Amino acid sequence: MREAVVTIEKLANGGAGFGRVDGKACFVPFTAPGDVASIRVTAEKRSYIEGELIELLEPSHLRVTPTCPVFGICGGCNWQHLAYSAQIKEKEEIFAELLWRAGRVERKRILPVIPAQEPYGYRSRIQLKVRFIDGKPHLGFFRTKSHDVIDIPEICAIAHADINRIISKLRQLLQHLPEPDTVPQIDVARGDDGSALVIVHYTGAAHIGFSEFLLEQNKMLGFADGIFIQGGNKSNLGKVFGIESLSYQIPENFIPGSSPKRLSFGKGSFSQVNYQQNLHLIQLVWNWAELTGKEKVLDLYCGNGNFTIPLAGFAQSMVGFEEFGQSINDARQNCESNNVTNAEFYCSDATLEVKKLAAAGESFDVVLLDPPRCGAAEVVSRIHAVSPHFILYVSCDPATLARDVDILKKSNYEVVKCQPVDMFPQTYHIESVTLLRAE
Repeated sequence: MREAVVTIEKLANGGAGFGRVDGKACFVPFTAPGDVASIRVTAEKRSYIEGELIELLEPSHLRVTPTCPVFGICGGCNWQHLAYSAQIKEKEEIFAELLWRAGRVERKRILPVIPAQEPYGYRSRIQLKVRFIDGKPHLGFFRTKSHDVIDIPEICAIAHADINRIISKLRQLLQHLPEPDTVPQIDVARGDDGSALVIVHYTGAAHIGFSEFLLEQNKMLGFADGIFIQGGNKSNLGKVFGIESLSYQIPENFIPGSSPKRLSFGKGSFSQVNYQQNLHLIQLVWNWAELTGKEKVLDLYCGNGNFTIPLAGFAQSMVGFEEFGQSINDARQNCESNNVTNAEFYCSDATLEVKKLAAAGESFDVVLLDPPRCGAAEVVSRIHAVSPHFILYVSCDPATLARDVDILKKSNYEVVKCQPVDMFPQTYHIESVTLLRAE
C-alpha cells in the first residue's frame, strides 16, 4: 500500500478528516483540521481515497489529549482528540453542508448547534460486547470495522458515572460466568434517578440455571435494580429480578405553565441517551409547534410519548403511532400516570397509518416525526395528504434528513429553520429539529 502526505481541511460526515491527495478527496480517521499527516492509503476508488494515520508531521492547534486510553482503537468515539469547541464548529459545518447538498436548505436557516453541558459522562444507555480471550473476559466495544472487542480500561469516558459503577461490577460477574462463551453482549440503562436495568444476552440452553446465577451475583454485587435475559430478538426477554422500567423527569414549568412529568420506558425500549439534551429537543418542538390548545397533532414514531406527553396539555388532541409494542405500552402508561386524557397511541407502521388517515379524510394541524437513523422517505412522501400546516422533523442523521426534506419541499413545504443539538459529544453524530411550513 502506498503512502502519502495530506493536509486536513475539515471533518466529514462519518468522522474522518478530509483533505486531497493527487486531486482526489481523501478521508483519514482520527485527524483534525490543520493536521499535516503522513498516511497509508487503505482504499483507492475512482473519486476518493481512504487512508490511515501513520504520523502527524504538523499537529493541528485544535488537538487535545484524549481522555480514554483506548481512543482510536475502540469504535465508540471519533473525536476525543478534538477540543469540544472545535467539535461543535465542525458539526455545524457538516450539518449545513449535507442539508444544502441534498436538501437545498440555505445556511441562513440553520441555527448554531446547542452544545452539551457535559461533553463526557452523558450516556444513560450502553451496549457492551463480551468476548473471552485466553480465558480472560473482554468487556467493551467493537474495534472500528471489525468484531474484535476492545476491553474498556475501568470506565467508558462518555458513559454516566452510574453506568461505569455497574461496568466494574459486571467485570466481577464475568469472572465467575459458568458458560463464558454464551454471553455476547450486556445492555445497561439508567433512569435519571439512578435506578438501573441490565439485559444479559444469552445463547446457552440452561436458562433456569443461568437466571439463578445472575440473581445470586446481584445479591452479592448489587449491579442492577432489574435484570432480564435476552435470547434471540429483543421481544424474547425473560425476567430474572426487579423493576421492569426506568424513567426520567420533565421539570415543572420547563414548558411554561406545565406540571412536572415523569416518563417511563420499559426494558429493551428506546429512549434518548442524553437526558439533558432531550429536554432541549422537547422545548424546541413545543416552541416551534406554536400550539394554542386548538390543534390536532399527529406523532409518528412516537416511542414512549417523549414529545406527546409533555405537549398534550397545549393541544386539542394528539395521536401517536409506533411499531414497537413495548413503547406503545409505555406511552399509554405515561398518559395514565401523568393524567393526560387527550392523547391516544397505537401500535402500527407509520406509512400504513398515514395512508389510512388520508383515505379517511383525516387532517392534522401539526405532524411530528422522530424516525430511526434510516429516516422516513416513504412516510414524508405522503404527509401532505393529511394537510399539516407545520411539520416538525426530529432527526439523528443529517444525511437522511436532507433526503427527506427534499421530498417534503417537492410537496410544497418550506424549511423555516433547523436546530442542531449535540446529543452525542465525542462522536460525529448530531441530533436536530427541523421546522417545515406549508407554502
